[in-house]
Amino acid sequence: MIVSLATGSPSAPASSASAPAHPAPQVNAERAREVDGVPVGYPHTQDGAKAAAANYTVVSGSTTFLTNNEQRHRAVAAMAARDAVDAAGKKADLAAAQAVSSLRGDTPEVSADQTIARTGVLAARVLGYGDQGAMVRLWTTTVRGSAAGHATPVAGYQSVTVTLVWESNDWKLKDSSITTGLVAPIDVRQASNVAGDFSGYVPAAAEDPVVTGATRPDGFPAAYEKNERGAQAAAVSAVMLYGDPRFFTDDDWRHQMLAATAAPSVLKSVTSDSDSTARLVAENRGVGPDGKSADGSELITRTAALATRTISFSDQAASIELWTASAGGVAGKDETRRPQVAFLRMTVDLVWIDGTWKTTDVTPSAPLVPSPPAMQQADSADSFATVGGVDNAPATA
Repeated sequence: MIVSLATGSPSAPASSASAPAHPAPQVNAERAREVDGVPVGYPHTQDGAKAAAANYTVVSGSTTFLTNNEQRHRAVAAMAARDAVDAAGKKADLAAAQAVSSLRGDTPEVSADQTIARTGVLAARVLGYGDQGAMVRLWTTTVRGSAAGHATPVAGYQSVTVTLVWESNDWKLKDSSITTGLVAPIDVRQASNVAGDFSGYVPAAAEDPVVTGATRPDGFPAAYEKNERGAQAAAVSAVMLYGDPRFFTDDDWRHQMLAATAAPSVLKSVTSDSDSTARLVAENRGVGPDGKSADGSELITRTAALATRTISFSDQAASIELWTASAGGVAGKDETRRPQVAFLRMTVDLVWIDGTWKTTDVTPSAPLVPSPPAMQQADSADSFATVGGVDNAPATA
């Protein structure tokens, strides 16, 4: 297995952060189901609230939601609280109207079947939580444009604050607000692709990832379903966990994570390779076991899945391709080490064993890189400390 999330090469942006692990969340192995294209049915936990906030944000930025009025209104009805449906619908219609130019690229009009509208959640912070409500702030990266024409789809960053209520035994959308998020430059070693290269990620060719917040007693993802969607979810969690801050700084957590997600046949070699990668990252970035350098600067690492594609699938083995955005760097005063984002395609091979999908290989392939955000200056290196640490990790699939 090749771990390629934090070695500092073009196919592996450097990164990491550390904080003490929290007690395992309440066990809930229920997987989200779909209603009108919206994942619903979340555990009554903070991870469940993070998952709901992430999925509702991803759905709200998808091609179908932005280009199909009827589907958009059905989706709003599925995700919104009863007393918030009308307001959420009006807000969604306005957002869709404003998104038209970004979805068109340089073509005369929006072509829904050629539209690229993907959202990846890089960080999630719970701002408030109780039995009846939660507020979650997400740091997301978006890619919008068209696979037709000549203009490459463009990356963007958003800060999305989602207010949720616990209603009908589920987390429902009460309100949301969007502002410009922390702007991380695209890794300077990654050149933008041409528009046609994105054709594999138009709506008919790839799916948005779905996170659930469903966990085992130890906090790692609960067992996945024995179907194609379950294999896709396992692949998404794998790349997220390999990009988790603890992967690079907490030996015990890393070994537990690998035991939970990797197939027994490869566990020994994967553990050895991962230990070497973690040591290399720590040495290259000059950080200790606390994830910080001598001057207190914090190593930042996050990996978000933008889309998933099934390469092959049977009831015993699967190969899933993910389009990912990996943020890595150091949050401190040294601007030369400011976090950057690399857009990678990753292939995750899995087998069905012990009642779940487990990985046998995680390998990078050719990057798929959008154009950088227009007219947006990168934020200072130290500002990225606000998305570091274990508390800001998104929910897994």
